[in-house]
Amino acid sequence: MQIGLIGLGKMGGNMRERIRRAGHTVYGYDRNPQLSDVADLSELVARLDAPRVVWVMVPAGAATQSTVDELGELLEAGDTVVDGGNSRWTDDEKHAAELGARGIGFVDAGVSGGVWGLQNGYALMVGGDEQHVERLQPIFEALKPEGPYGYVHAGKVGAGHFSKMVHNGIEYAMMQAYAEGWELLEKVDSVDNVREVFRSWQDGTVIRSWLLDLAVDALDKDEHLEKLKGFAQDSGEGRWTVEAAIDNAVPLPAITASLFARFASRQDDSPQMKMIAALRNQFGGHAVEESGQ
Repeated sequence: MQIGLIGLGKMGGNMRERIRRAGHTVYGYDRNPQLSDVADLSELVARLDAPRVVWVMVPAGAATQSTVDELGELLEAGDTVVDGGNSRWTDDEKHAAELGARGIGFVDAGVSGGVWGLQNGYALMVGGDEQHVERLQPIFEALKPEGPYGYVHAGKVGAGHFSKMVHNGIEYAMMQAYAEGWELLEKVDSVDNVREVFRSWQDGTVIRSWLLDLAVDALDKDEHLEKLKGFAQDSGEGRWTVEAAIDNAVPLPAITASLFARFASRQDDSPQMKMIAALRNQFGGHAVEESGQ
């Protein structure tokens, strides 16, 4: 199968490689010419045989909107656009309507896997009409982890990004819990080997997880996280999760508190946020600020 892929950053570049390894043809475009297979979006569309599939992996908001607008002018009826970035689900509904007026299909795909996706596969949460989703199954199969799990057609347009948003909200709360536990262990005099306590939890405990494994990896590199500044950004999806909870009268005390904790990290150097920053760097390659910056 042929596919065009726009945005070849930390995730997009590895996704291109994983799809190619599965035997599909990928033409990638990025603003960085050293990463790009084509000069511009016009050439990307020209390389693809109709009906075309173009997957967008660019930042949410204005960048995604401008890309969708340009593709709407370049593509034809019967083609399909996939937004695999972290767009807000309400934007998906707008994009589907705009492209649908031209006969172009639209699918939203929440993608999780970070910098480890090339090796382990990407968990995919997909929204859209069955006819458009079904056509993309070979690409979804190429990207997902091996085995029966890691892919779901979550519902209609917007369902994929809404599901990924909730996933990230849960991720916020889980990281916050590990970070709070780590700070408390570091604080008391009786525990003098916090890193090994975390390591001991990796087998046989109910709190073992991939995030815990990544926390141990981070502590192996910097046992007391002394090289990191206690500052952590939020991607926006945590905020959207809390907003959706308010709109639907669903109580989310843990997720909401974890979001506010990130806000607190921007006021003072927070020990908990050192762990959050370390975990985000481990699983997603997110930038960290070193102590003293």
